[in-house]
Amino acid sequence: MRARSTSRPKERVPRSFWFDPRFAIGIVLVIGSVVGVLAVVSTADSSVQVYAARSTLTPGDRIAADDLSVRSVRLGELRAKYLGAGEIPSGGFVVTRAVPVGELVPASSVGNPAGVRVASVVVTVRGELARSIAASLVVDVWSAAVTENNDFGPPSVLVSSATVVRVIEPKGIISDRGGSSVELLVPRSKTARVLEAIANQDAISLVPVSIPARG
Repeated sequence: MRARSTSRPKERVPRSFWFDPRFAIGIVLVIGSVVGVLAVVSTADSSVQVYAARSTLTPGDRIAADDLSVRSVRLGELRAKYLGAGEIPSGGFVVTRAVPVGELVPASSVGNPAGVRVASVVVTVRGELARSIAASLVVDVWSAAVTENNDFGPPSVLVSSATVVRVIEPKGIISDRGGSSVELLVPRSKTARVLEAIANQDAISLVPVSIPARG
């Protein structure tokens, strides 16, 4: 009688790690395609809407949003140089520089309609300014002409109801202590008189039309 043979089951040999270069290349291609799609989407999202001239714009024309067309373009850092959609106020703009038909409208080519009626001038006031004089205050501009004896004649109102834009702060270590510079909005019909007074070195003073309740 033969003895029953007892054999142990063969132990399973662990498989070594298998790497296929084609698998890695496939992953790289998938990642590249995803990055490409994201780049295209982000580029499309960077487009902004700006105004373009529907017809040739000439200086003096008054325009509103309906007079222009809207285009979606990518301007990048140049965005601030052009008039964006929705940036035209209800009163419109006045064209200050010609814009050919079809071209984007530069922000520098339009201005406030008030500029047709008023002009900005800077005057030097002798002595100290009144404490209440500040931006947006309405003032009367007085001047006294220089006489033959290098004195000043009686003052008179040069411009009534001018608007203060700003009080210009002196810059530098050495500043002119003989007066203060103030930017004013004056009617264009009075601009020549103001410039003449400045050129003749007349004594100019600003008198507030009203005194603020506070301040």
